[in-house]
Amino acid sequence: MALTTGIVGLPNVGKSTLFNAITQAGAESANYPFCTIDPNVGIVEVPDHRLDKLTEMVEPHKTVPTAFEFTDIAGIVEGASKGEGLGNKFLSHIRQVDAISHVVRCFQDDNITHVSGSVDPIRDIQVINLELILADLETVEKRIGRVEKMARQKDKEAMAEFEVLDKLRTAFEEEMPARSVELTKEQMKIAKGLHLLTMKPVLYVANVSEDELLDVSGNEYVQKVREFAAGEGSEVIVVCAKIESEIAELDGEEREEFLNELGIEESGLDQLIKAAYKLLGLETYFTAGKQEVRAWTIHSGTKAPQAAGVIHTDFERGFIRAEVVAYDDLIAAGSMSAAKDNGKVRLEGKEYIVQDGDIIHFRFNV
Repeated sequence: MALTTGIVGLPNVGKSTLFNAITQAGAESANYPFCTIDPNVGIVEVPDHRLDKLTEMVEPHKTVPTAFEFTDIAGIVEGASKGEGLGNKFLSHIRQVDAISHVVRCFQDDNITHVSGSVDPIRDIQVINLELILADLETVEKRIGRVEKMARQKDKEAMAEFEVLDKLRTAFEEEMPARSVELTKEQMKIAKGLHLLTMKPVLYVANVSEDELLDVSGNEYVQKVREFAAGEGSEVIVVCAKIESEIAELDGEEREEFLNELGIEESGLDQLIKAAYKLLGLETYFTAGKQEVRAWTIHSGTKAPQAAGVIHTDFERGFIRAEVVAYDDLIAAGSMSAAKDNGKVRLEGKEYIVQDGDIIHFRFNV
């Protein structure tokens, strides 16, 4: 399941520094706008202690974690919806992602220039949000021009679409994003077909200085971002992109020691992955055998046959049943055979909804 979150933000907020750190992909980072013209894509392994524990237990030939894709999208500036700063190109890149991670500068540093001359996270958020709204308004107005005539002729499909378009247009004219508009299930299907930028879920990433990472209670910028996000039902995570770039250069024990020295429980990458998963309604299940222990990504609420289809379409097409054991039950038992003896391994059918952490063996016949 290829899912991606686009990392956006004004120039010089730490966006590309964070991207470099979490993907180690080396996107060019410089102290001036537009150093990242083309989107940089990085695939990162999703850290999961459960996968490590299963590997210890099963001792497979190989272990395959699930992965998540990050796209670094060049800095958007005021006027992007009208083409400023190559804005149209950047906006088109955002249309390709599933969610948006919006990096916001919440630190003072006289050595790093700000595109607007001063640090003001709410102004920065509103600049980007407005550009996305204006781009969506243009999309909706073009569509209205095509649909309105047919709606007047009482074409049912056109009338239904026009109602949605009119609701969205009203919201955009009030500078409200598409995700804030109340729509029925049927209306949501219509809206999704428009591929609107402001329909995508958003996670705000507050980038702070090294000194403030452990205690941001005194950082008024972070508090303002949290208040703003709460108002639209979005989440905020706090990171220090500079520290993340240092963490990225370490591996294994060195990394753990460095985090312990700093007093950090988990890296910004771990936080970002977890928050992005939650934002997109994602879960992980596992397959475990001597050949391979592997993590698989699914949407919350996925039924067993469709979860099997993530492995291979034949698994879904010929699905018979699934042997399922919960992660906690397997760990408590100590082995798969012990879990079976304890009655913890269940046979589930086509209506079973896979739970986060399930270890599954699919039976199928094609």
